[in-house]
Amino acid sequence: MAQAIPRSQQTLKKDETVNLIAATKVNGTKLFNRKGERAGEVEDIMLDKVSGHVAYAVAAFGGFLGLGETRRAIPWSVLRYDTSLDGYVADVDDSVLKDAPNEIPSNDTYYRDLDWNSRVYSHFGVPPYWI
Repeated sequence: MAQAIPRSQQTLKKDETVNLIAATKVNGTKLFNRKGERAGEVEDIMLDKVSGHVAYAVAAFGGFLGLGETRRAIPWSVLRYDTSLDGYVADVDDSVLKDAPNEIPSNDTYYRDLDWNSRVYSHFGVPPYWI
């Protein structure tokens, strides 16, 4: 027989607190540039299974109804949440976002490839999360 969860621990089941958010709620969150203009949306986040660090956000840009969208990896350290915009702001120049590597493949070869990951972090001018 399943044991009831104590009332004091039921808050762990919430999707969001003041400083925490469930990964499922990050998906679909608006993404803005430094000027506060809508740039795209966070489609997903990629977590390092071993370290537990958020490696990067997969952001979708452009398109209409999912057609013609491009996806780019944005290091998590580049993003900051802005409560007034109710979304994430990419704290980089627009040209950095526009020219970010966009070859996020469907297989996981690149995700394990430190050269690819290093190129993404280098493009954004931030140190890799694994250092």
